[in-house]
Amino acid sequence: MADSQISPLAIVGPGVVLGANVTIGPGAVILGPCTIEDNVWIGPGAQIGAPPEMTDQPQNAAWTGDLAHAGVRISAGAVIREGAVIHQGSYRETTVGAGSWVLNRAYLAHDVLLGAGTTVSAGVSIGGHCVIGDRVNIGMNASVHQRRFIGAGSMIGMGTPVARDVPPHAKAFGVPARVRGVNTVGMSRQGIPTAEIDALVAAYTAGDLLLAQLDFGPFSPALTADLTQWINQPDRKMMNAELN
Repeated sequence: MADSQISPLAIVGPGVVLGANVTIGPGAVILGPCTIEDNVWIGPGAQIGAPPEMTDQPQNAAWTGDLAHAGVRISAGAVIREGAVIHQGSYRETTVGAGSWVLNRAYLAHDVLLGAGTTVSAGVSIGGHCVIGDRVNIGMNASVHQRRFIGAGSMIGMGTPVARDVPPHAKAFGVPARVRGVNTVGMSRQGIPTAEIDALVAAYTAGDLLLAQLDFGPFSPALTADLTQWINQPDRKMMNAELN
């Protein structure tokens, strides 16, 4: 807890492990089991570590030392803004990736895995068991159905109801939600070569959102990792596309 700034008005319960240089604002409640890694900033009124909202799970009083669940992990450098709510995992740690931002009033349900460098904007709700890739940007007040997958580098528009899986580096928005194109700006900022961006655009434009036909063997390691995560995701339920 070296150099940490914990408000005396915050509640940090049993089973909470704090790294170095952690900031926790007034009125925040952190319940265990929970690991807060180094350089994390948690705003006033954030609620981290309440039990999963599942009828088959105990609604335990963690503040008394009754640590019934799988935990929460806030990875190094993450920012959790005021009023955000993050629930315990039921079988794996609910995880916020390194350097991610979870903005005010956002909600991460049990067992969510949020990738590194991802932004969950104000008012977003993410249902249980979801996997959100690295560097994803989810717009204000979007909602993500439980057990959905959003691929790395994707952008989700404001207010979008995400009921199907989103492939990597896609732009998805609208009601009903559709894949509308490739996040080429984000890919360029990540340093992905133009030829690789063009290849992904061509695949999506041809309707190959599952990437069954794309040969990405010669791609850079960063893009290869993003696409491999998508290819290996079990039981994909593909979002429809409107790319014209």
